[in-house]
Amino acid sequence: MKEKYFDKYKTIGLKISYYRKLRGLTQEQLAEKIEKNLAFIGAVEAPNVNRTVSLDTLFDIAEALDVPAYKFLTEDE
Repeated sequence: MKEKYFDKYKTIGLKISYYRKLRGLTQEQLAEKIEKNLAFIGAVEAPNVNRTVSLDTLFDIAEALDVPAYKFLTEDE
């Protein structure tokens, strides 16, 4: 990941965490829904970890959480 995008990925991870909790899901349940492992979700949501997310995975997460994908990319929330 480019260093200049670190804060954007951090924001995406925090939003994933927010919507996951809002839906009452654990990290493990979300990981199962998108066919990833628990460590992946933990790394994506951790604000101090440099972990990227592909668009395919972001779309999977959005679908699993029933949230439009653009919500993870906008900075107005």
